[in-house]
Amino acid sequence: MEADAAPSRSITAPLRAAWTAGRHALARAARLTLDIALPTLCVSCREPVDGEGACAACWARLSFIERPYCPRLGIPFVYDPGPDMLSMEAIASPPAYQRARAAVRYDDVARTLVHALKYQDRTDLAPAMGRWMARAGGELLTGADMLIPVPLHWRRAWRRRYNQSGALARSIERQSGVKVRGEVLRRVRATEQQIGLSRAQRATNVQGAFQVSPDRQAEVQGRRIVLIDDVLTSGATLEACARALLRAKAAQVDVLVFARVVETR
Repeated sequence: MEADAAPSRSITAPLRAAWTAGRHALARAARLTLDIALPTLCVSCREPVDGEGACAACWARLSFIERPYCPRLGIPFVYDPGPDMLSMEAIASPPAYQRARAAVRYDDVARTLVHALKYQDRTDLAPAMGRWMARAGGELLTGADMLIPVPLHWRRAWRRRYNQSGALARSIERQSGVKVRGEVLRRVRATEQQIGLSRAQRATNVQGAFQVSPDRQAEVQGRRIVLIDDVLTSGATLEACARALLRAKAAQVDVLVFARVVETR
């Protein structure tokens, strides 16, 4: 029996190697065929691009936020005022969260991307947008314990079928290794759309709308948390989320968004 087993093993090994090589070759051929049939498209204008992301024209129109900016709010400065200099907004009305960072200004191209992700089922945009966010928020992600996407109320989540902030958070998780904990924070009260509301109305609209799940409070205590959202406008929603997490004894809450509104002065 032992004499028969040895030849069997010697025949099986080459067959297995040939099968593995053939499978990899078929997979490469399938990917090549797919790339030819369905070329990669620009995340904004949908024109074919060489690679992944935005075409040259749309890339040039995206206004990425780079230093110098306010170390607290991430608002870009026109000139470098020196180290640790805060913006007027951070001095006049410091938020509950510690720091905020955004990948881009909320301009025409950024608005197109956000609206497509949010309202047009374009979840294919989330990987590229999440990579830009991970780059912008590197200092927040270093040492962070978890990512928490701003939650939708269950009725809105049912209508939309997905949470755009959750899609961005999962992309950032793949880039940074920081885990998403989407079940920690809940929106316990349905709110109106923030579009068209004044700053004061936005704050009132989301007051008391968020709560840490009672069975998840131990996970929050003493943790450094990064809140994830698509756009920072007045900051009312993120402020309400941060206050809920801090009430649950989070050690620190930072904010990372794809785009932020920057007032021109």
